[in-house]
Amino acid sequence: MATMQALHLTKTDATSPPTLTLTTVPKPTLTPGHLLIKVQASAIHPSDLLNAKGAFPYTTFPRIPGRDYAGTVIEGPPHLVGTEVYGTSGFTQAFSIDGAQAEYILVPEDAVAPKPKNLSFVQAATVGVPFTTASLVLKRASAKEGDVVLVLGANGAVGSAVVQLAKSLGAKVLLGTRDEKGDVNTASDPELKKVDELTGGKGVDVVVDTVGLPALMKAAVAKLGRGGRLAFIAAPRTGATEVEIEMVDFYRKEKSLVGCNTLVYSVEEFAAVLRELRPKFENGSLTAAKAGEWHEAKLEEGVQAYEKAAQRGGGKFVIVV
Repeated sequence: MATMQALHLTKTDATSPPTLTLTTVPKPTLTPGHLLIKVQASAIHPSDLLNAKGAFPYTTFPRIPGRDYAGTVIEGPPHLVGTEVYGTSGFTQAFSIDGAQAEYILVPEDAVAPKPKNLSFVQAATVGVPFTTASLVLKRASAKEGDVVLVLGANGAVGSAVVQLAKSLGAKVLLGTRDEKGDVNTASDPELKKVDELTGGKGVDVVVDTVGLPALMKAAVAKLGRGGRLAFIAAPRTGATEVEIEMVDFYRKEKSLVGCNTLVYSVEEFAAVLRELRPKFENGSLTAAKAGEWHEAKLEEGVQAYEKAAQRGGGKFVIVV
C-alpha cells in the first residue's frame, strides 16, 4: 500500500485533548467523482488551531487537519490532470474527513477551483477561509454598491478580506480597529461615537462584526441607519453571550441582525465562491497575502508551526509540502 506523510490528530479517549504528530498514513486512493490533489501548501488558520485543541464537537479522530490548500490535480478526469487548484473546507474537510496538511488530499470534483494565475501556491493556500467567510457575511448582510459598511476587526484575516470585497462591490468602507490606524478606534471609543461624525448622524448601512463582543455589538447596532443590517461571525467562548438591543429604535428603523456560520456550508458551495473570486484576484481588485506576512514551514516542521502559531504574537504559518 502506498503511503504519505501527514499531520495527524489523535485522541486516547473521548475526554482527552487531541495530540498532533507527524506520521505516515495510507495515501488516498482515487474513487469515482473525486480528484487526487498533490498538496503544495496549506495554511494554519485560527479555526485549525481550535480544531487541534479539540474545540469542535463534530470533529472525529484520527483526523488530518488543514482547511485551506493549494495544489495540483494528479489523478482524476484526464482534462483536469495537471490543473493548479485551490480549495477550502466546509463542514466536513478537516472535521469528519481528512484535511490538507499532508502530501495528498482526496476531494470531490466540485470541491476545488482553478487557482488564480497570479497567486503563488502559498498565497492561494491562505485565501479560502478568510475570503469565503467574507463573501458569506457580505451576502448575508445584503451589502451592495453605495452602502456604508463598518467592519469591526478590520485588520484581522477575515476583516481585511471583508474590506477588500466590500470595496470591490462599490461600498464605502469604515475600518473599525483597536488602534488609530482605522477610521474608528474601538478601544478608545467603545460606543463608536466616531460613526456619528463620519456619517453625519445617519448611521451606517451595514456592520460586519468579526470580533463578537456583546458590548461592542450593542454599540454597533445603535449605529445602524434605517434598514441597517449587522452580520456577525463570532461570539465569546466563555462568559456572557447575550446582547441587549434597544427594541423601539430597532423596529422603527427596520434594522436586521444576522448570524453567519461557515461550518454549515459544503466544500462544493465554497468552491463555487472561490471560482467567483478567481477573476477578482487576477484583475487586481482583490489581493492575497504579501511576501513575509506568513511564515513558511515544511510539513515535517508542522507540529512546531502549530505550537508557534498558538502563541500570542507567534505569527501566521503556512505548511509547504
